[in-house]
Amino acid sequence: MRTVRVPNIPSFLLTTLALLLLASAHADDTPPQVTVSNIRRIFHNGEHNAFTDLVRFRGQLYLCFRSCPDGHMVFNTASAIVMRSADDGATWTQVQRFAVKDRDTRDPHFLVFKDRLFVYTGTWWSGPGGIEPKDYDMNKMLGFATWSDDGTKWSEPELLEGTFGLYIWRAAASGGKAYLCGRRKPGYDIGPKGEGDKVQSLMLESDDGLVWKKRAYFTETAGDETAFLFEKDGSLLAIGRHGGRGNALVMRSKPPFTEWSRHSLDRSVGGPLVVKWGEHTLVGGRKTTPETGAKTSLCWLVGDALQEFAELPSGGDNSYPGFIALSDKRALVSYYSSHEKDAAGKTITAIYLAELTLK
Repeated sequence: MRTVRVPNIPSFLLTTLALLLLASAHADDTPPQVTVSNIRRIFHNGEHNAFTDLVRFRGQLYLCFRSCPDGHMVFNTASAIVMRSADDGATWTQVQRFAVKDRDTRDPHFLVFKDRLFVYTGTWWSGPGGIEPKDYDMNKMLGFATWSDDGTKWSEPELLEGTFGLYIWRAAASGGKAYLCGRRKPGYDIGPKGEGDKVQSLMLESDDGLVWKKRAYFTETAGDETAFLFEKDGSLLAIGRHGGRGNALVMRSKPPFTEWSRHSLDRSVGGPLVVKWGEHTLVGGRKTTPETGAKTSLCWLVGDALQEFAELPSGGDNSYPGFIALSDKRALVSYYSSHEKDAAGKTITAIYLAELTLK
């Protein structure tokens, strides 16, 4: 029998070979390149238009956002607008506009749950007119929803049981349950206004999308706007703005969602969005730097880090993107911004769409 001698291979070469093989095995995990095109303003009515979301329901696209003639702050004149497109976002028709008496109707978000399209809104109490920021009170907040079974006929706004004193935000569904981000003061503390470090973020749970109860805390200090994404295995990925502490958090948990891992990202993310596009995870929101100011940014989430692939035309008051995949290679992103002016030179705050294409 012939013996074949294998030469000794230095350990550093073995390590290098192992790393190359590992990189090759994970080559498909490398985020794809993205082209951004056809960026256009799709809605401006002379009011302050902000806080967008996108969804597909019964074969058509839906877009929602807040519109208020008095501006960004808390006013009872605010309402939520819902628009529909049958041609992948080329044209839009308004199908719903609703408000809640003596409340600022803001931050509308969609949820398709049990064959019904919900629009959720967190509402500040404003009384019969606007109130001063010093009088804003989280303890008077209340969630509302309007819904439709066909996208054409809509319910009147209905208060969400279990949300008094909670500022509700994005929702998601998994395993026959709906989940909602809600923020509150610990113990509904009575005291001066201040969100920051004192605010808790709760994961609320519902069987019908209307009656809610606490499932878990996912941020017990500096809680803020948080977007949920359920993975195929039922685990949860969340991207959370982090109160007054600056950088956003990437958080993960598994049922029953009582234990969470938390990692700080390298930037703030205002109005966060987290969605799956194919096998990759997209994160959107507002970044702020000394050089460029506030901009709406789109990134891939790779592990616990963000890789930015686009900075959308934006400035000033902006962000709160929505996302919908049109195909494996094309998608739409909605957002709002105040980087443009009208014919008289006055700053406008309008709704925009951008098309994304995977190279």
